Amino acid sequence: MQIYVIRHCEAAGQSEDAPLTAKGFEQAELLATFLQEIGIERVICSPYLRAQQSVAPFVQRNNIPLTVDNRLSERVLSDSNMDNWLHCLRQTFDDFDLSFDGGESSKHAMERAVRAINDFVSTESTCNAVVTHGNLMTLLLRHFDAQFGFDEWARLSNPDVFLVSVDGNEATVQRVWREVI
Repeated sequence: MQIYVIRHCEAAGQSEDAPLTAKGFEQAELLATFLQEIGIERVICSPYLRAQQSVAPFVQRNNIPLTVDNRLSERVLSDSNMDNWLHCLRQTFDDFDLSFDGGESSKHAMERAVRAINDFVSTESTCNAVVTHGNLMTLLLRHFDAQFGFDEWARLSNPDVFLVSVDGNEATVQRVWREVI
């Protein structure tokens, strides 16, 4: 089983309805070209506009249905503005049970993403794609490879693509995104 975990392209903000920027739309076209020959059979996506716009060119070109799942929404660190959000985010990678006011712990966010993936993948398809956000993506990748943490999150690009190959109880994670300009 192959699962391509994809981070959305450059967006105009962090709200659920923030669209892609002009550069983000260009990136979405590049992403579609990059994914073209992989053989992806099914796509599951965050309900956020920027995630759906990022994968739209690919699913439209290939006539692949897009399944939207709220469990792939970005992880909420807190429901209040945090001046030291970066420090707080790092803390949540060190303590998976830590949560801030109105936010969710890394453990909870990872579990909901894993449930979404487990519910989505089927024995009939061997190549799936998941489109989500940087923080949740890192937590999902950590489920398969414990080395993923804050530093790996900080190195992500928009977009970014990782291949998770699952064979029985074994999984490998590999960054495969190469911007095609």
